[in-house]
Amino acid sequence: MQQSYPGKLIYSNPLCEPKDIESFILEGQAQIGFRDGAMALENALSGSLGQKANYVLWCPQQFPSDLRVQWEFKPLSSVGLCMLFFAARGRGGKDLFDPSLPMRTGEYPQYHSGQIDAFHVSYYRRKEPDERAFHTCNLRKSHGFHLVAQGADPLPDAADADGFYRICVTKCGSHIDFAINDLTVFDYQDDGVTFGPLLDAGRIGFRQLAPLTALYRELKVYDLSR
Repeated sequence: MQQSYPGKLIYSNPLCEPKDIESFILEGQAQIGFRDGAMALENALSGSLGQKANYVLWCPQQFPSDLRVQWEFKPLSSVGLCMLFFAARGRGGKDLFDPSLPMRTGEYPQYHSGQIDAFHVSYYRRKEPDERAFHTCNLRKSHGFHLVAQGADPLPDAADADGFYRICVTKCGSHIDFAINDLTVFDYQDDGVTFGPLLDAGRIGFRQLAPLTALYRELKVYDLSR
């Protein structure tokens, strides 16, 4: 079971209508709609363009270092990949949206080996044939493309999805826990040395790979320092 942490709710967004994401920041091109009381994300460019068809949708708020991020997810198609960036900031302690940073357009190398530091957890990994044959969730730490934790993905394919699934990322001190429907998929203890210093406060963002269509709702963030 997922480790329990106290915390205070500091951000809540139902993600159910356009006004809920008016201040969100999109990098790359996406079709964003709303259906069944949830935000629907899908690619605006053809998946044949590879990384150019992918995108990141950032929540505009800055969040503390110790936090729990929760949201509900439902896949509507079978091929693609989803990811959450968290503790994201510009390198050298800059804000993620510092104008001095290079422009980002959704292509993955800009995020794992560009001018930002972040954790990124990937789930519903169905983009490549090997991902569709063997389902895992991965945690990477950047700068760099460091795979630091991995676990079996309990999410079914879209045809077998039974409603929405509760997804939760907890980052408290040097510990990170990832859970789906309260089942811990992996946990990671960062020593702050092997793959760079501990990451502090930062931003969160949803990344999705073409040609996936998926629904998101009920985004909540808790401050675990309170």
